[in-house]
Amino acid sequence: MIRRLRTPEGSALLHAAAAAVHNAAADGGGLATTVTALRAAGHPPELVSAALTQVELRTRAVDKFGPDAASMFFTRDGLEQATRRVVADRRAHRLATALEGTPGRVADLCCGIGADALAMARAGLTVEAIDRDPVAVEVARANAAALNLENHLTVSLGDATTVDLRDRDAVFCDPARRSSDGRRVFDASDYSPSWPFLMRLIALVPRTVLKLGPGIDHARLPADAEAEWVSVAGGVVEATLWCGPLAQVPRRATVIDAHGQVAELTGPGTRQAPVGDVGRYLYDPDGAVIRARLVAELADQLGATLADPTIAYLYSDQAVPTRFARAYQILDVLPFGVKRLRAALRAAKVGRVTIKKRGSAVDPERLRRQLRLSGPEEVTVVLTRVAGAQTILLASPL
Repeated sequence: MIRRLRTPEGSALLHAAAAAVHNAAADGGGLATTVTALRAAGHPPELVSAALTQVELRTRAVDKFGPDAASMFFTRDGLEQATRRVVADRRAHRLATALEGTPGRVADLCCGIGADALAMARAGLTVEAIDRDPVAVEVARANAAALNLENHLTVSLGDATTVDLRDRDAVFCDPARRSSDGRRVFDASDYSPSWPFLMRLIALVPRTVLKLGPGIDHARLPADAEAEWVSVAGGVVEATLWCGPLAQVPRRATVIDAHGQVAELTGPGTRQAPVGDVGRYLYDPDGAVIRARLVAELADQLGATLADPTIAYLYSDQAVPTRFARAYQILDVLPFGVKRLRAALRAAKVGRVTIKKRGSAVDPERLRRQLRLSGPEEVTVVLTRVAGAQTILLASPL
């Protein structure tokens, strides 16, 4: 169906479908009205359905791909699993810089709809992308054509485990992390290609880059590789393993904000932050910092300590600007108790609360109902542990 949408007829239908959806939304019309109008224009029903699906997916894809989404092609699973452009471009630039002085030939194994292959081609690398899914291959080819990258990118149908890699300067692999019934898998033992294959790949091509799930077990990671965790707009999206000559540090946390600004924190990932008292300010580290086990390095920057060695909240008496954590001013510290919390909030005329928790089994929504609040003020309620004791912090975001 992707091929039909790339024909002059299909291209015209895509434009018509996008316009019809826009007009229907403006006029308050529904999908049925749009479908009827497009079919009345003589378009085949199955092509109309495919075009409307692409219009929907292109709209959703703007968050990941920006303006390019308007000309790209997608599948539902492919879009969900694709790397965000800001992440793919950053990774491709780093790889291209590392490959300066070589022909820059990269194999992209398990390319999906091509998000990373497109980024590497934009960075000037020569990419051979492979996937075993014929639909994904067709979509990736369409995207290479749509973005005028066909001179740098070829897409082939094949098995990643049988590709001849002897003339490749580097390999990128994003193994499938879903079971046969479509559910996500979190254990690297269930990756496809398998974890043993990925480890053999590193031995075969030293400059190997692996995109992994953010929950990857540190114990699995090769000692001489760099493991990087990436967050975008506050959410951890992936881990990347940089192998051989590509490794620069043992652990890296890359934090990308909603505006595309980037901050990096690096270190060995083996240190424990010092433990102290609750201070005037609470710092909630970004998930990438926690996943990379760099809380101690962040504590050094902030002059902060943990109040409990098992909880990744940092405390300091100084307000230090940082892009690696969300900061709060602590207003009060209470032993845990619903009645005690309710009385404190009512005394402060608090009617709205944001509830955060770490190290607490309390259900935030149930607690919210139990509080029965009213009043004009708002506060953040933090449920946590301090020196092993269940504790409530009342705080205000900085």
